[in-house]
Amino acid sequence: MPATPKRPPNPWLKRLPFLVILGVAVLGAVLLRDQISFEALARHRDTLLAFRDSNPALASLGFVAAYVVIVAFSLPGATIATLTGGFLFGLFPGVFYNVGGATIGAAGVFLAARAGFGADVAAKITERGGAAARLQQGLRENEWSALLIMRLVPAVPFFIANLLPAFVGTSLFRFVVTTFLGIIPGTFVFTWVGAGLGEVFARSETPDLSILFAPHILGPILGLAVLSAVPIVLKHFNKGA
Repeated sequence: MPATPKRPPNPWLKRLPFLVILGVAVLGAVLLRDQISFEALARHRDTLLAFRDSNPALASLGFVAAYVVIVAFSLPGATIATLTGGFLFGLFPGVFYNVGGATIGAAGVFLAARAGFGADVAAKITERGGAAARLQQGLRENEWSALLIMRLVPAVPFFIANLLPAFVGTSLFRFVVTTFLGIIPGTFVFTWVGAGLGEVFARSETPDLSILFAPHILGPILGLAVLSAVPIVLKHFNKGA
């Protein structure tokens, strides 16, 4: 009796996780826009502090899990979450909780995008050629440097920076390492601001988030970005030679 031919896997099953992420992101942008805010943190600060003091381990795990969900589903409030990490846990370990949660959430988006659409998009870009294919090839040839620059200099939105590597075939290892290292400087600054929120609340003020663009803060971050770009420049000159 001839064997029954197997049905080809439904490609939409692979795409479902990423489509769910997009759907939740849209709903979150509509429904949670005003819910995760500095004002909300100010209202609930005493409750959060009391819960942290009575359940330190659970508070730590719950915070990291909430941060992962915010990043993975691109929900509004990532900046507020970073400030909350500093407010509740101080600069250390708050910065580790923030960086860890953001990296795990970003890896979730990356994996969903790569499994659902990454291979197809990468193949189409290569097939069509042109500027997109040249950009794809450039990213592949300079993955470490390009990914670090993309994280250090937040010119590309965080969500888009999670998708682009998935569409050019970046490995999960390189994505995770460059994400973790690249977001440390900016996350450090915002966690530092969050650690001082107690005094801000006492004065009934709002934190000055423009500190990230102060010369003494932005300068070193841009310096790291320039150092990350050095291998790309050297490779370019070596090709010319």
